[in-house]
Amino acid sequence: MSPYVVTVGTDVRDLRAADHLLLKLAAELALPEGAFGCTHLVHGERPRVVLSFTTASPEAARALISKEYEVATGAPDEVGRAVVYPGVAALTGTVTVAELLSGSAIDRVRVLGSPDQPPPEQRVVTRDHVRPQWQAGELVLTLMPAAGGVLVPFEVPDPTPCCADH
Repeated sequence: MSPYVVTVGTDVRDLRAADHLLLKLAAELALPEGAFGCTHLVHGERPRVVLSFTTASPEAARALISKEYEVATGAPDEVGRAVVYPGVAALTGTVTVAELLSGSAIDRVRVLGSPDQPPPEQRVVTRDHVRPQWQAGELVLTLMPAAGGVLVPFEVPDPTPCCADH
């Protein structure tokens, strides 16, 4: 069965709030195993973050419409940031690159500042916040070196808002 993709319009303007809404809706919809939930940045006159869900059927779209969400068929773009995806629940604590790739839908990792792939035994401290992004049809997680010779996801779980100290 082909996946059914829907986009949910929101007025949310930051990723943290979009993540919370996406996780709330995913739980309410009781998405099937193998489903994806992504955030997408919308630029232009009305910048915001919209959500997409890949499911097995259109029931999720009907459920969202009944909750008065603006819903469209298809994804808004091809570069969504995955929040819900197969294997995400197991990506907690410290895992190896091999465990990350074999136990989740993530297709590959890339390390900032390095042209090479990290070795399979390389440790990754997930910070319980692993947000890969779709790139050319692959789910890619960007990592960066951290203290102690480990890697961490580039995106931090609780970013400091711009100008927080002003």
